[in-house]
Amino acid sequence: MTHTLTLQTIEPVTHDTYHLVFDRPEGFEFTPGQATDLALDQDGWRDEYRPFTFTSLPGDDSLEFVIKSYPEHDGVTKRIAALTPGDTVTIKDPWGAIHDEGDGVFIAGGAGVTPFISILRAKLAAKGNLAGNTLLFSNQTDRDIILKDQFEAMTGLDTRWIVTDQPGSPYASDQIGVKTLKQVITPGQDVCYVCGPDPMVEAMPKLLEAAGVPEAQIITEDFS
Repeated sequence: MTHTLTLQTIEPVTHDTYHLVFDRPEGFEFTPGQATDLALDQDGWRDEYRPFTFTSLPGDDSLEFVIKSYPEHDGVTKRIAALTPGDTVTIKDPWGAIHDEGDGVFIAGGAGVTPFISILRAKLAAKGNLAGNTLLFSNQTDRDIILKDQFEAMTGLDTRWIVTDQPGSPYASDQIGVKTLKQVITPGQDVCYVCGPDPMVEAMPKLLEAAGVPEAQIITEDFS
């Protein structure tokens, strides 16, 4: 089933990422961490669906997304950056493998952090704090870190920033490896959630298993 949404507001989050707020169709339901396939309601683009994660909460009156734009590609995300209030898009029914299965470590690369926004917001709203949860978030540069201030303001959440392509950054580091994972994970206790580009999602389960995490406690999703 498809639904038509009208854009209410669009604001920059980083130099290439935007926060979009749409009206919410009556009766539309989703679970934190789920995504939808979204297409622009524009000539030539109505059949070009792309996956994006809901970042609002299930009880909110609006549907929100945080979407990274890739201006070097003449595609959907480039055009999303040019949307203005009143423009419309269509979405399909929600889907996705990542949802809250307990406290643990949320491992994200770039725009792969978006499923975790709604999950962590929902956990915070339910519990009042996020003690026992860690966000391990890898980006190429400091300015790529999405919602850094908001994550750091989440009570009890342990935030770990990794920046791989900016040597002068205070968060400069190699890509996430077994050593880093062992510093933040309690094997057998923490559920480990992984979302990011294909190479990261493919490599991370083996690294987590090498760090002592049982396969049953590894949850992955690819939103690249």
